[in-house]
Formats: sequence, C-alpha cells, structure tokens
Amino acid sequence: MQILAALLEQRTGQQIAANREWRIETALKPVLRERGLDTLDQLAGEIIGGTDPLVADQVVDALLNQESSFFRDAAVLDMVGAAIQEMRAQSPTRNVRVWSAGCSMGQEPLSLAMLFAEQVETHGGRMPEIVATDVSEAALARARIGRFSQFEIQRGLPIRRMMRWFDADGGDWAAKPELVRQISFRRLNLVADPLPVGKFDVVLCRNVLLYLSPTLRRQVLDRLASVMRPGGLLVLGAGETVIGQTEAFQPAPEHRGLYEMIAG
Repeated sequence: MQILAALLEQRTGQQIAANREWRIETALKPVLRERGLDTLDQLAGEIIGGTDPLVADQVVDALLNQESSFFRDAAVLDMVGAAIQEMRAQSPTRNVRVWSAGCSMGQEPLSLAMLFAEQVETHGGRMPEIVATDVSEAALARARIGRFSQFEIQRGLPIRRMMRWFDADGGDWAAKPELVRQISFRRLNLVADPLPVGKFDVVLCRNVLLYLSPTLRRQVLDRLASVMRPGGLLVLGAGETVIGQTEAFQPAPEHRGLYEMIAG
C-alpha cells in the first residue's frame, strides 16, 4: 500500500491519509482482475519491475477520486452564471474565459456549457471560452465523448436539461456534439505541468486541494492566481478555503463563498 500510495503522490501530488488506506484495495480490485493478479503485493511488484509501463497509469487512474455529478452544488454554479452575466454587462465585447480544473469525466464543464448556452439564448452575447483539465487521461477520454450511463445522467441533471442537451443512445445518454464542442479538454497536472496560456475570469478547482499537502496547496493556489485576471473569481469545494493558504485571494465581497483574485 505504501508503494501504491507513493506512486499516486509522485504522479499527482495527491495523498491518501493513513485512515483511508482501505480505499486503495477497493479502488484497485478491477485492476487486479484485469491483470489476473491476486494481491496488491503482486501489483506493486509489476510496477517496480517496470515490464509494462501502462500498469502505473492504470493504478493512478483507479486511485484518483473521480466522484462528480451534473450541477453539483447547483447554487454555486448559479452564482458563477450570475458573475459571468455581470462581466458581460460591464464589458460586452470581453472574451470571458472559464477554467474547470480537475474536471473528472466532464460533468462540471458540461454543466457550465449548458448554463452559459441558456444564458446566451435568453440574453444574447458570446459564449464564454471553457477550458477543462484533469490529471487522468482515462477520465478525459470519457469527458471528450460526453457519454454517460442512466445512473450518471440522473445525478443532478434535471429532466428538462437532459432532454434539451442529451440524446438517448441505447442505455446511455450522449451529450449533443454542439455542447461538447464548447469545451477544450486537455490533460494537466496542477502541481507540475505548464498552465493554460492566457488569463481566466473564473477558475473552478473544487475538491482538489483536499488531497494535497499544505505546501502543495499553497503552490497550486499561487499557480492558479498567476493565470487569473485581477478581480477574477476562484471557486473551491465546500470544505476548502484560501484563508491561511495564500495571500493571492480574498473572500469575494459580492459572491458569498467564492474568492476574488487580488490585484497587484
């Protein structure tokens, strides 16, 4: 378990607490079955042996927490939508840019794309540019396809939006191509990889910092700040905060629960 947990931390910066080591065995059962192995020791041996470089990728993908749903914390996304509307009103020609960092299988950026597209239909204007990144190539492969099971589609997605933006395909649901095309997906390790070029107005990085050490949290927050416009908004998970972590952000005075990039 130490070898496997260390692999995850080396590749992504994420840590598994000692009291959650049970998750390693649970998450890796499908990998063991696929490879015809009986124990985690055998799996660790394959990683150390280096005979198949893909086994390490499989292990890391399996250990990442890809829990997500459509319109997760819907009130927060509505607040993001309202902030985007204010930005458009202040500068109608502005190219608003939004980054979903740690996008998992795409539910968050697709939720944003639906929300923004509906705003454009109602109020006019341009669609914001949406960039979505994740450290897992396997999760991104699913996100780019935009295909979800009945169980996944029912988690947080109202029937009205499901019928408007998805097509039934066998037992699954596929996001309409014009919706998926609004999102630029790319693999990115928040800890180590070069960040997207340009400045963002809104960055959503929800429930990612929870798994990082305090030192890495500060580094990631400062890296996010480096690609945000002054006054831009940072959206974290309900259990996350910038307080005591960085001087780059402050609680947003007009958007309760969000954080504002400090100019200068």
